[in-house]
Amino acid sequence: MDAVTTSPTFTDEHLPASPRAIALVLHGGAEHGTMPVDGRSLSWRRGRALARHLAGPLNGDGIGVVLLRYRVKGWNAAAGALPSPVPDARWALDALAAEHGLPVAVVGHSMGARTGVAVADHPSVRGVVALAPWLPPSDPVEPLAGKVLRAAHGRRDRITSARATRKYVERASAVADAEFTDMGAVGHYLLRRTSLWNAWATASVREVLA
Repeated sequence: MDAVTTSPTFTDEHLPASPRAIALVLHGGAEHGTMPVDGRSLSWRRGRALARHLAGPLNGDGIGVVLLRYRVKGWNAAAGALPSPVPDARWALDALAAEHGLPVAVVGHSMGARTGVAVADHPSVRGVVALAPWLPPSDPVEPLAGKVLRAAHGRRDRITSARATRKYVERASAVADAEFTDMGAVGHYLLRRTSLWNAWATASVREVLA
């Protein structure tokens, strides 16, 4: 079992010999929670499965795939403080920029998508691919200015809101190239029509990095 870490870390890196771009995968989490993310985390495991599925076709395009594991499981928003995964994601983007200096597509599931949008203003980010995202009405769209947003949601999601995602995409379209995809009668955890989710995410990363 993977050891608990007290800092963000890359746990899976699928890199072709000479990558031309990177897809940074951000896993989900919870609204609150200060427990460390370890190898038993279902959210991290879903992120790992997504990263592995993306790596096959994307590596063939010269796009590397990297999975970030946060320090703790929760979003943990508090007045005057950044939500917990946001500095972790900025650390990851800075590390990728220092090592590779390549354009990045952020691929996020649930809280990972919310985190991806929050850090979309990083200069290396070309856009965000959001799967069943958590995008409350209060979240700003300004970090996406001049970027690409591809968001997909199932109509049977009881954890995050497809309606909220659609409304967020409508707001984001004022500053970004933003599109919403209805994934049909599926829920939150990417367990049904998994191949469809993976194909959509692959195609969306290619669009972001085109």
